[in-house]
Amino acid sequence: VQVVESGGGLVQAGGSLRLSCAASGRTFRAYAMGWYRQAPGKEREFVAAISWNNYITRYADSVQGRFTISRDNAKNTLYLQMISLKPEDTATYYCAGGTAVEDLEVWGQGTLVTVSS
Repeated sequence: VQVVESGGGLVQAGGSLRLSCAASGRTFRAYAMGWYRQAPGKEREFVAAISWNNYITRYADSVQGRFTISRDNAKNTLYLQMISLKPEDTATYYCAGGTAVEDLEVWGQGTLVTVSS
């Protein structure tokens, strides 16, 4: 599966963005998907994950209640709705996939989100 992330940009603190991850191939619906992020000078960290059938979602504590992960298997697209953004959310966000929400690897090149204070 090949993926392309989009939707990043510059936003003020408190604002919102929706990231998209468009996947190629009919096998998208077979995979658990998720998002990771990496801030400048920091390790890559898990953000959110969703099972192939939307039944299971997982979030990092730092984004719980502010970010919502979803997917549209008919459109081969993964989303991350982000609200109440904080400067510490500034990072490159990567689309990830795998066999389970606990077993993801980064597939995409990333999209940059910058939150100004």
